[in-house]
Amino acid sequence: MNENTSNPHKAVISLTTGLEDPEKVTVAFLVAVGAAEEGRPTLMFLTKEAVRLAVEGVMQGVACDGCPSLPDLAKRFEVAGGRLLVCSICFDAKRLDQGTLVSNAEIGGTIPMWRWIGDGCATTFSY
Repeated sequence: MNENTSNPHKAVISLTTGLEDPEKVTVAFLVAVGAAEEGRPTLMFLTKEAVRLAVEGVMQGVACDGCPSLPDLAKRFEVAGGRLLVCSICFDAKRLDQGTLVSNAEIGGTIPMWRWIGDGCATTFSY
């Protein structure tokens, strides 16, 4: 496998699942953390139940034996510069409070996501 830590391509991870499937959340965050810690600008687009993960205090627990904790993954993602874009329609439909968002999250939809990607390339993953 070739190692390229100076790759400028952005990474976008789309996540629809919340804590009802903590293993899927763990995998999505592992992919996002890996991209961000390798220097890629990284955005997680949270939709459906995943929007709750952007609320302070929700990322709790460990998905499986040997898995990193969800709070640790969230912190590593934030420290590495990762951003959370939270679907505005999904967030509002769940009547969540924007004042409770974690510091690296913002409300937005597909247009802000496409603006963030811009004209360059982006590697995408969907969970």
